[in-house]
Amino acid sequence: MQTQAVNVPVPPEATQQAFGYPALFALVALGALVPVVPTGALVSTAAVVALHQSLPVLSLLIVFVVAAAAAFVGDLALYWLGVRGVRSEHGSKWLDALRRRAPEQRLQQAQQKLEEHRSQVLTLSRLVPAGRIPVMLACLLAKMPIGRFARGDIPACLAWAAAYQLIGVLGGSLFSRPWEGVAAAIAVTLLISAVPSLWRRARRATA
Repeated sequence: MQTQAVNVPVPPEATQQAFGYPALFALVALGALVPVVPTGALVSTAAVVALHQSLPVLSLLIVFVVAAAAAFVGDLALYWLGVRGVRSEHGSKWLDALRRRAPEQRLQQAQQKLEEHRSQVLTLSRLVPAGRIPVMLACLLAKMPIGRFARGDIPACLAWAAAYQLIGVLGGSLFSRPWEGVAAAIAVTLLISAVPSLWRRARRATA
């Protein structure tokens, strides 16, 4: 006797999660390496989408874990590449890229804070706009072991993921339609990322 297979349609929500979480991990990890990916906006957008899922608490928890883990992996990979550049006689393109992305004044401030507060400064580095790279470069120039950097970076990534997820939750809770919450979250995160450059321009204009 032959049994006829029953085709069970995959719910759209399950399909979104199957593709969405790996994509979020990959894009956030990539954004930690190259500055072209707006990782904060990605996390906030994912939080808005998770808020409108059938199990929002579980979905938000998964987004938080995925975002924090991806940020940590990306940071660790970038730091490892920077360590190789510091140890090399000729440097490396990754170390040169870090230097270009860290203005001299911000680097000096990061080095001073690193001397005063040690690895604790890493926790705040991801919460301060444009603060991650100067602090990471200061750690590299101070020849901080990668294991010590990793221990300091864990709470930094957790705090960063929580902060940008909170932006998404607030944006999603203010609007009934998901796309409106996504638009609001993206606008806020882009505004936050633009604050350092706007501040520098204002200071140059008044100098």
